[in-house]
Amino acid sequence: MRVASGSTIGALVRSCHPAPAVAVTVLAALLAAGAGADVDRTVVVVAAVLAGQLSIGWSNDLVDAARDRRVGRTDKPAATGELPVATLRTATGVALVLAVALPLVLGVSAGPGAATTGLLVVAGGWAYNLGLKATVLSWLPYAVAFGALPAFVLLADGLSVPGWMPVAGALLGVGAHVLNVVPDLDDDAATGVRGMPHRLGARRAVGAGAALLVLATVVMALGAPVRGATLALLAVVVGALALVAVLRGGRTAFRAAMAIALVDVALLVLAQGAGA
Repeated sequence: MRVASGSTIGALVRSCHPAPAVAVTVLAALLAAGAGADVDRTVVVVAAVLAGQLSIGWSNDLVDAARDRRVGRTDKPAATGELPVATLRTATGVALVLAVALPLVLGVSAGPGAATTGLLVVAGGWAYNLGLKATVLSWLPYAVAFGALPAFVLLADGLSVPGWMPVAGALLGVGAHVLNVVPDLDDDAATGVRGMPHRLGARRAVGAGAALLVLATVVMALGAPVRGATLALLAVVVGALALVAVLRGGRTAFRAAMAIALVDVALLVLAQGAGA
């Protein structure tokens, strides 16, 4: 069996959209830890989320390889030829099989809800890659996937899901989507991609993304609930990050979005720990 070279592995890592993949996987792990989930099931949940994120990131570059070549993207290994398309296709397929199989395995013991929500997380990302990204409904896969993520984590361990949690997750997902797309608006427009952020325009998209993230924080703070000094600190930190996103834009806005998401999950972990 041929072993992948170091350069191929590095190209695969860069092609999987590592920052979002790691961020979403860490969110799942922290959420499971805050809920006091069983360690063995948590490992399987995290593996399922990671496999799903890898399949989504790799399939995105696979689908967009020709488009990325046309606009001269030098940060995309499949577009530059550094990563063979056949290798990327194989990696995508393996990750997708694991992303589908692991939720189904969890569903055997945890019930159909765990399997269904786990598959929705993956389906949302793939629906985006396979066409919805270029439509006014580009936000919908993110709402579905991020709304289903906390439900998957909790249902996989047999725990109940508070109604506010999927709402907060969906708002976080859509806000992150809007801010993540802003730096690529020009490249996307050159190849006919016109999702919801493109139709808003850069300035309005950044404002909308930041507003959605702040709203997600409000929903989470009210649902958790959080009071006193913790709430005040949360307001200051999230407000500052949202301001950075609006003023700086670009990749900085996306990093601020991920930071807000991490703040929200940390808040959730603390709230659940206090209630345990």
